[in-house]
Amino acid sequence: MLPKISAERYILSSSPHQHSRSSTSAIMLDVLIALLPAACCAVYFFGLKAVWLMLVCVGATVGTEAACRLLMGREFSLGDFSAVLTGLLLAFNLPPDLPLWMAAVGGVFAIAVAKQIFGGLGYNPFNPALAGRAFMLISFTGPMTTWTKSSWIGYFDPEGVQAVTTATPLGMIKQGAFQDWSVFAFARDLFIGNVNGCLGEVSALALLIGAAYLLWRKVITWHIPVAFIGTVAIYAAFKGCGAPPLVHVLSGGVILGACFMATDYVTSPITPLGKLIFGAGCGMFTMLIRTADPANGGYPEGVSFSILVMNAFTPLINRWTRPRPFAKLQAKS
Repeated sequence: MLPKISAERYILSSSPHQHSRSSTSAIMLDVLIALLPAACCAVYFFGLKAVWLMLVCVGATVGTEAACRLLMGREFSLGDFSAVLTGLLLAFNLPPDLPLWMAAVGGVFAIAVAKQIFGGLGYNPFNPALAGRAFMLISFTGPMTTWTKSSWIGYFDPEGVQAVTTATPLGMIKQGAFQDWSVFAFARDLFIGNVNGCLGEVSALALLIGAAYLLWRKVITWHIPVAFIGTVAIYAAFKGCGAPPLVHVLSGGVILGACFMATDYVTSPITPLGKLIFGAGCGMFTMLIRTADPANGGYPEGVSFSILVMNAFTPLINRWTRPRPFAKLQAKS
């Protein structure tokens, strides 16, 4: 006979079970705080147009979230700040001179199609901000691949030109122009943020400060960022991708994607091994896209698409890596 269990000591209840004082809104606020250094850098390097782009994206995502919840007759969810975070992350993935109406369209798609149509937060299989960016890249290819000229242009045009737009570092690497640059000076500017690119891609330093805050707050773990960034570095070191590994790590959206988007709770695996597999897969797909033959129309950057592809594998990764019980307790009659 099994020992009698006192109802006063053991309480059996259905899931979900709360194991800490963390809440969705607190986690989202922590991520927003972690993104503040990068947001400040975007305003410093790009001016008021960065402010307007962030405001429009956040306004579009928050407004769409409220409208969708109202139309579906569901409880408003604006208090969890997930729509605000989606809008800010979307803005971080857009070029600074993008027309504001396009940014608003992307925000509507990110919430209405990539999130609420699946049932809202916790049910979306793909990262909403990245889904919105992918939609915009397909729909508005020209504006989404046009970049504001910065002082970085001197690296590949010493004489200087008075062009309105120019390529990103990855675009120039894809064209084989890296051999003309000083590696130290180029990596320095990539680290600080004096480069062309999307709002959230310019300053690796600001992003790393935010990532350190999230690690300190235990909002994210090291598994996905380390596996993602490590795979990019190893691939660049052994494959030879037109630039040193450090340049590939600091260029584009690797740090932004590895620390702030691939780590999304809803669309990433839950086990430590699963997170390592997920991060390594993101890094591998990123480099495969970056090193694709330009003659075949390959994009110079692949972070967004790599994370979306791995999002699709998350349920399978969770199934493959879930812990197996050593034994099962069976009640005796």
